[in-house]
Amino acid sequence: MDVRLLFTSASVCLALLLSGCSPSDEKRQVSLDEKTAQFETSLNAIQDPQLKNAIAELGGSLLLLERAQLKLDTKPLQTEYSEDVLAVLKHYPTPQALVDTYINGLFVLHKDSSSDYLTDLQPVFPFNFNIPDTFLFPNGLEWQSVTLSDKRVIGFQPEWSETDPGIQLSPSSSNLTNPEDLTITYPFIDGLDVDNKQQPQPVSLQGKVEVVAPRRLYSFDLTKKDVGQTRSNDNLSVTLLKLEPNYAEIEFANSLPTAAEVSETPLNPLIVQARDSTGQFLSRSGSINETAAQIAFYQKQLARLQQEKTWSDSLEIQLEDDQRAFEKQQKRNYSKVYFNGPIETLEVSVLDFSSATVTRKDLNLPVRRFEQNTTDKTIQPLDLPVVVYDDQAPAWLKGATLDEEQLKKSVRISQSVDDTSAAQIEFDRPRSFNEEMLGSALKPVDGPVSFFTEDGRGKRDEPIELPLEAYQVDPLHRTITYDLNLFPETPAYAVGSMPMFLASIDKKTLDAKQLPEGLELKGNALVVDQKLFPADEWRFYAKDDSGNYLKEILAVSHNASAEGPALFGVHYFYGQPTRLESYQRTDLATVQYGFEVKLDKTELPNPVQ
Repeated sequence: MDVRLLFTSASVCLALLLSGCSPSDEKRQVSLDEKTAQFETSLNAIQDPQLKNAIAELGGSLLLLERAQLKLDTKPLQTEYSEDVLAVLKHYPTPQALVDTYINGLFVLHKDSSSDYLTDLQPVFPFNFNIPDTFLFPNGLEWQSVTLSDKRVIGFQPEWSETDPGIQLSPSSSNLTNPEDLTITYPFIDGLDVDNKQQPQPVSLQGKVEVVAPRRLYSFDLTKKDVGQTRSNDNLSVTLLKLEPNYAEIEFANSLPTAAEVSETPLNPLIVQARDSTGQFLSRSGSINETAAQIAFYQKQLARLQQEKTWSDSLEIQLEDDQRAFEKQQKRNYSKVYFNGPIETLEVSVLDFSSATVTRKDLNLPVRRFEQNTTDKTIQPLDLPVVVYDDQAPAWLKGATLDEEQLKKSVRISQSVDDTSAAQIEFDRPRSFNEEMLGSALKPVDGPVSFFTEDGRGKRDEPIELPLEAYQVDPLHRTITYDLNLFPETPAYAVGSMPMFLASIDKKTLDAKQLPEGLELKGNALVVDQKLFPADEWRFYAKDDSGNYLKEILAVSHNASAEGPALFGVHYFYGQPTRLESYQRTDLATVQYGFEVKLDKTELPNPVQ
């Protein structure tokens, strides 16, 4: 949840993913609700529409900021880990090298749609970010047109038009996981069957991209002893104002003016990361970027607006002048950053935009077609002129050595009793490499479970006799589903064991120049004979001479026929592999996870007589 309150744009950037508040904060919540109701009432009394909009935007932003602060302050302190958001930058000698990789590693995939009137295009970026911004540096990407196989050029339009009778190129409205996806829509003719393959196909996608690379990035490592101290490096400085268990307050400044090339570009130069005592990075729960002085200034502007009866040009000019004058006085920037877990150390990084390089490039990208499963015997090339590393691979591959005790400790139990005919207990294990290697031929075994009542002290009492149809154990999905309608008494405890699976995995390191039969490198593509190395049992990871794992672009399985067995698989990498790591599942064990679960309270809908 990142909040920025700027009256000139009246913008608040929020992701209100948190809910609830502790009893001690109920008064704050009630007060905020009352304040919101009073504000809405006062708005209804304003007649001038422009004045009403201005007050609604500024007052609404202040209320949203207060609500965000309350939710961040009352969120339970539960540890959640994240990745090092700067890891990708550490692989490149300069910020500009990262920019060049980002632009030159972009390509476009042709994707079939379920409709004969639609074809999807998926731009594939070399980096995947789950950090506050989608890319470390300011950037913009604008699609302009698509060229079809019949030479027609279809211009991009921001949304699909129901009245446009021709072929259209617009953003995809159905793919939330890939928001950059585009859709080509062919004209629909009622009563006429159309074969998508007979439609003119996309050949290339045109657009333009712009990315700003800062002069440099510098990181300050801070701990509790740095509170109140200012740390500097050349023109950059950082002051740690406060360090509490789950948040830090920071001021930062750049003594040099912002480069003219980006003076009008919204910039977010601060990246704050935290580690706990284990050394792992904590995930962020949000930030507030307004000081008390800034909030007081906006409240003063709101109060002035609320005294006005009508909107005027002179009022707008005066407000903007006041805004500029206030911002001119702000020599340092402020951020209060919250984390999901107890903070041990901080890494505060500042992007230096005192000089900047703006890279602009016109894009004319060929549309490539790679089906996940194909009967084509020809191996398509996909050799991109960039090297990208997979920083998540080392942590992911630790799952290869997962043992029974670690598995049991990782299990989390949750319950759902909303549907009394299908109440459920779920045994969740974190997604891991070991689980990926379990394969698809799992043979579930019985998982015994018994339900008990409770005595007057809330302790486990007598077992409840039940018909077999009253509950079902599903080891594959790690769930127990029970029908409370079939219970003669209210259950209070469930006791038993849930079968779980654990793979034994054998790891080997292979020299790319001496690969065994069934493995072959063709440039950046690893070709795997799936008769010798079945995909259900084997995984392969690639490294180059740096010792880092190369990121896999995509994988294709080449089959004998549409329904036939896989012949070979092809794995494409961003870079040239010089070493491979193979992971083979050699055994599969069943682990019995014993449990005693205190059931969430619920009343029997119709007690069984």
